[in-house]
Amino acid sequence: MFNWMAWTLPVAVFFTCIVLMLIGMTVWEIKSPTVMRKGFLPLATTRGDRLFIGLLSAAYVNLLFLAFSEEMVDWFSLSEEPSVWISFVASMAVLALVMKKG
Repeated sequence: MFNWMAWTLPVAVFFTCIVLMLIGMTVWEIKSPTVMRKGFLPLATTRGDRLFIGLLSAAYVNLLFLAFSEEMVDWFSLSEEPSVWISFVASMAVLALVMKKG
């Protein structure tokens, strides 16, 4: 069923984190309903809005990292392409920033 996709460990961890976040946000919303607030984003958002924006941002960070990973070998004189775990950590940091301060 999922043979069309390259299910590597980082990909599986990334999607597992997304599923766990969605479950956690659902429980959090049931226990404590959200209120609109204004952070550094140019609009008032709820927790769900910030999660959606953060997940989109995390996806773009990963895609940009993959797009430029071959060039990074030349730019930084690396012997091989950098690990995708770097983009995973960076994307989760961006997501955490949007959730906390967005």
